[in-house]
Amino acid sequence: MICEEVDEGLKERVLIIEDEIAMIRLLELELSYEGYDITVAYDGLEGADRALNEHFDLILLDLNLPGMGGFEVCKRVRAVKQTPIIMLTARDTVSDRVRGLDTGADDYVPKPFAIEELLARMRSLQRRLHLAETGDEVLCAKDLTLDKASHRVSRAGREIECSQREFELLHCLLAHKNRLMNREALLNLVWGYSYEGETNVVDVYIRYVRMKVDEGFEHKLIHTVRGSGYILRD
Repeated sequence: MICEEVDEGLKERVLIIEDEIAMIRLLELELSYEGYDITVAYDGLEGADRALNEHFDLILLDLNLPGMGGFEVCKRVRAVKQTPIIMLTARDTVSDRVRGLDTGADDYVPKPFAIEELLARMRSLQRRLHLAETGDEVLCAKDLTLDKASHRVSRAGREIECSQREFELLHCLLAHKNRLMNREALLNLVWGYSYEGETNVVDVYIRYVRMKVDEGFEHKLIHTVRGSGYILRD
């Protein structure tokens, strides 16, 4: 096997916020082998402090942490930074997943997991973020405008307030305007995890976005294709 040297300056930095020693050792070993630069925080307070005061390319975050829980850590980080966050936890109910993603996590991986799946999700998240960074800064459909750089949405000159998740969903619909998007595709692109079980999270957020974008306007932009998904028609 040929091992290539990795330029230390080019390594992606990963912050692991976890208190289980066995899990930490596994992640350190596997991710270091894959070329990541690893930093470990053993409780929520230390993790939040390092996440807020240092640069990381990705955060792997447990939920059940001493000092400060994972949901609160995620909330604090997301209030000031957009560092990608993947939650790793044994809490695997739909409500926990929805809460984690709504708090600002980009993906949610239940324990136990195969390290190959985690690595694949990390790569997938990095690809999505790269596409988002290199995509158009301003997206439009008729009189609706979304400015990614300033995080502003307006229709017919009227500014529309959107939560982070609503903004991401609307961005996805605009980036694929005039194309049918099914629920599974929207979950993967916006929430970042494969569709499992029964959840109406996509339908709920489509309703939120539709109320803000279409209510009060004669021309409706967001349409439901019954049994298939949603489409934003220009």
